[in-house]
Amino acid sequence: MIGKVRRLVLDTLKPLDPSIIDIATQLSALNGISAVNISIVEIDRKVENAKITIEGEDIDYETVAKLLTDLGGSIHSIDEVVAGKMIIDDAETLQD
Repeated sequence: MIGKVRRLVLDTLKPLDPSIIDIATQLSALNGISAVNISIVEIDRKVENAKITIEGEDIDYETVAKLLTDLGGSIHSIDEVVAGKMIIDDAETLQD
């Protein structure tokens, strides 16, 4: 049995249009996604750098990536992935 992706945190670049409201609602309508949070990190003349956090029961990364590309965006990096039967947060370590 393959584990299911439950959280993705993506560093993305998107055009000013569509808005983060449009992107969030379209992402949240995908199968397996329960919630989407988008925060704008930086705004340029024509683009925005956005942190996108997605949570759900079975997130399909390829579907998410295709939708973002279709909307004119690109994924710079995958900053966090949580997979398995439940979502866990990072544990604090001595280095933190």
